[in-house]
Amino acid sequence: MTIRLNPYLGFRNNAREAIEFYHSVFGGDLTVSSFADFHASTDPAEDNLVMHSQLTTNNGLTLMASDTPSSMSYNPGDNISVSLSGEVEDDATLRGYWQKLSEGGTVTAPLEKAAWGDWFGMCVDRFGITWLVNIAGTPAT
Repeated sequence: MTIRLNPYLGFRNNAREAIEFYHSVFGGDLTVSSFADFHASTDPAEDNLVMHSQLTTNNGLTLMASDTPSSMSYNPGDNISVSLSGEVEDDATLRGYWQKLSEGGTVTAPLEKAAWGDWFGMCVDRFGITWLVNIAGTPAT
C-alpha cells in the first residue's frame, strides 16, 4: 500500500506545453489525456485540452497538470491543488482523508466512480486548499 501526495498544477490552454517542458527538465514517464479521451468536454473547442497529465520520474518525483476549462474560474497564482492517490487497498484510508478534508469545506466533485474506472472526488477544504482524491479501481482479472 502506497498513498502518494502530489502537486497538481492548473493551467489555461497550455498544460500540454507546460508538462512537456517539465518532462524535458526532469525526464521520466509522461502520460497525457485530453478531455475528448474521456468524453468529458462540455465545449468542443476544449476537446484537445489536457484533462489530466502525470509525469513520474525514476527518482520518485510525481507532477500532475491539467487545463482549467473555461467554465471554471482560473486565477494565476491560485492554480495549484494537492492530489492524494492510492491503490484499491488504500480505499478506507483515502475515504477517511476525503471525509475529513471535505468536512466544513466545499465538495466540487463528489467522490464517485469516474470515467477512467477509479473513484475520484474534488473538494476545497475550510482553508481554501483544493484537494483531489483518486482511489484506483478494482484491477481487471
